[in-house]
Amino acid sequence: MSLSNDQKLEQRNVAVIGLGYVGCVTAACLAKLGHFVIGIDTDEFKVRNVLAGTAPFYEPGLEEIVRETVASGRLQASASLGRSLADADIALICVGTPSEANGNLGLTYLRRVSEEIAAHLPTRTKPLIVVIRSTVFPGTCEEVVMGAMRGKPHFTIVSNPEFLREGVAVRDFMEPSLLVVGGDDSAAVRAVAALYAGLDVVPCLVTLRTAEMIKYACNCFHAVKIGFANEIGALCGQLGIPANEVMSTLCQDVKLNISTAYLKPGFAFGGSCLPKDLRALTYRASRLDLKLPLLESVMPANERHLDRAIRAALDLPATEKIGVFGLAFKENTDDLRESPVVTLIEHLIGKGRDLRVYDPHIVIDQIYGSNKNYVLNAVPHIGKLMASSLEEVLASCASLIVTQKTSIEAAEKIRASGIRVLDVASA
Repeated sequence: MSLSNDQKLEQRNVAVIGLGYVGCVTAACLAKLGHFVIGIDTDEFKVRNVLAGTAPFYEPGLEEIVRETVASGRLQASASLGRSLADADIALICVGTPSEANGNLGLTYLRRVSEEIAAHLPTRTKPLIVVIRSTVFPGTCEEVVMGAMRGKPHFTIVSNPEFLREGVAVRDFMEPSLLVVGGDDSAAVRAVAALYAGLDVVPCLVTLRTAEMIKYACNCFHAVKIGFANEIGALCGQLGIPANEVMSTLCQDVKLNISTAYLKPGFAFGGSCLPKDLRALTYRASRLDLKLPLLESVMPANERHLDRAIRAALDLPATEKIGVFGLAFKENTDDLRESPVVTLIEHLIGKGRDLRVYDPHIVIDQIYGSNKNYVLNAVPHIGKLMASSLEEVLASCASLIVTQKTSIEAAEKIRASGIRVLDVASA
């Protein structure tokens, strides 16, 4: 769900708790947009700097905005949370969540601030929207922030994760590529999204936990991209191939490579290309004494995803006949090579499950070569399991496992049948 952000800015009184990189940039830029902002921090050095019109750390463009907004009266700073919250409509929590020794997220600062806000809520006469900008694991807003404030009046919780990169944080704020606001109270979510009115971005309005998860998905994707480019670069270096030329050419494909293609949760991958090429690349790299941990982990990760689907299928009632829609490794093909569906069926048969299988593009008697050899080696009696129509499967089975994208017509038939569906082809 999204909301157009071309509306007129409504000035709000905003408290920003934490004047580190995220908090100070957020406070200054919100003031630049026209809001009345007070930055709050227990570090007197940061507070004195802001009050003097200077940034407490170097970030390109930040000091000019701090100086301008302090001079205009739109930006203030204080070490007192209680007094600063008194007039606030919205409070943005921007405290650190550093890693603990075991890798878990450190929530000490977030807990402390949540408890301090909670202590001041009973004295308020107007609602306060508490917004978490800090990076937190899904469920933290509910368990930690809401947990500290539960039973108190006049508050709602919203997640508004930041996407600011040090060194270009001001530009990232004023020219955002993504704006996410999540919560269960639609009015509060829209009020937070409206803080950014006038910026050239369409806010993505989602649920609370979705907003928390999006931040992790983005950062982990960035890390994977860096790791992937570096591993390809390392292999290119060993082979005397210009890595920048390889990667810059890869980036020219904006249909499949730098795009939304494949970025949708679904079933495990298979087919004649991806598994084979991953194995070949990592094998040849090992012959060069080059470890590529990221690329080497892709096949095991795919196998674990297949295992999850197999466990879900085995949770279906053991006494009922199970239908399987799809046999090829993806829709609109009859290629069975390394199809994860074949492995799924093999496991179900091994556990004694009664199956019927239908694929709109496969007639077992008409396949040949490596295609036929692959499926017959895994499931020698696959021909006896195949149904000639979807209707036959729907009429004879109590459950249906969908392993590939269905046509509109097939999806309507499945819905109309009322059959229990386990869809492993989509999240």
